[in-house]
Amino acid sequence: MLNSEFWTLWLKYFKKIIGPSIFATLRMVIATVTIGFALGFGLAILLTIYGPDGLNPKKKIYKLLDFLVNTIRSFPILILIVAISPLTRKIVGTTVGEKAAILPLSIAATAFIARMLENSFREVDKQLVEAARSFGATDMQIIFKIIVKESVPSIISIATMSTITYIASTTIAGAVGGGGLGAVALNYGYQSFNNSILYTSVFILFIMVIITQAIGSWLYKKFL
Repeated sequence: MLNSEFWTLWLKYFKKIIGPSIFATLRMVIATVTIGFALGFGLAILLTIYGPDGLNPKKKIYKLLDFLVNTIRSFPILILIVAISPLTRKIVGTTVGEKAAILPLSIAATAFIARMLENSFREVDKQLVEAARSFGATDMQIIFKIIVKESVPSIISIATMSTITYIASTTIAGAVGGGGLGAVALNYGYQSFNNSILYTSVFILFIMVIITQAIGSWLYKKFL
């Protein structure tokens, strides 16, 4: 079954279809996690400051941000991509391709990461925060010199989990024209009954997850 003709054909598919889709998937994941982390980090800080047990509780602002995060997180990623497609078309100019997929994925990642970071920041020892406050530290000094510093291992774990989550999400985006390995596995593999493309795509995604987890675990141990 796995004769030279099979490998010749497999190599042809890999060069023309699978190879470019690997880079498309990597671009989507890196852009999504980078944007999601940058915006989610800012949102998590606001939630931590204005939360009920925060440094400067403001009920109305917290409820508004909390509602926003919960609303976005309530959408399954596939539904979110479809639901905001008019906005995607207005901003990106199209609803097809990796650039169009990055916008909804980044919005979803922002809410996901913000909530995870907020929970992590809440777990920092309150006595450390009170001690810093008693020395006259400002809210921003407490956030960056105490809370964020104490949360570094947890932040690394969240970054690892987010990257793995959005590797999977890019494949879902592929079902609605997002491109990448998900689109290749579905269009050229599953729907065309080409098992070599289907299982090669799945295997590459598996390798991506393994490598991400290994790097994340190494960094976690280093900063623990």
